[in-house]
Amino acid sequence: MTPSHLHSDQSELVRAAQAGDTRALERLLREEQPRIHALCRRITGNDADALDATQEALIAVVRGLPRFDGRSRFSTWVYRVATNSCLDELRRRRRRPLVGLPENDGVPVEVVDDSPLVESTVTDRQFLDEALADLPMDFRAAVVLRDLCDLDYAEISAVLDIPPGTVRSRIARGRAHLADKMAADGNRTESPERPRERP
Repeated sequence: MTPSHLHSDQSELVRAAQAGDTRALERLLREEQPRIHALCRRITGNDADALDATQEALIAVVRGLPRFDGRSRFSTWVYRVATNSCLDELRRRRRRPLVGLPENDGVPVEVVDDSPLVESTVTDRQFLDEALADLPMDFRAAVVLRDLCDLDYAEISAVLDIPPGTVRSRIARGRAHLADKMAADGNRTESPERPRERP
């Protein structure tokens, strides 16, 4: 958990930036840029698209900051902006066909997710990047936000603007897809552990 005084420091920076303080804005962007880039790298699957998506996300944060109303944590809002930038970048590029199971977003499906966190089962970073790149965009975003960014289901629901049941479904399907890929590509996983679960 992030200490509460850090949230309050960030809230003050956000308010100052919204009031036109350019130093506060620069500091906010400096603090968020590494997290944004890490998220973009995992979702887009390559450095070139990650850099483009990061740049677009930072621009979107600056443009959208006056409208940020504080109903969610600033970091959650930034993850949402960055995720949307990644998905837009991938849609524009259309470099590879997306494969996977169809999903009906209109019907939330409760899924009991006993699958292990991706981080706890994959020993090879490059292999993880390759496996994530094979996931359909919707599954990839949910898995990255949960297992690599450590957001809880409610935060992911807010970031992706989908019901919590759909979040659980996408994570379960994404992890299952990754497990199949890993098994097919040489079983480069360790013994799975039960995931850390948060509401």
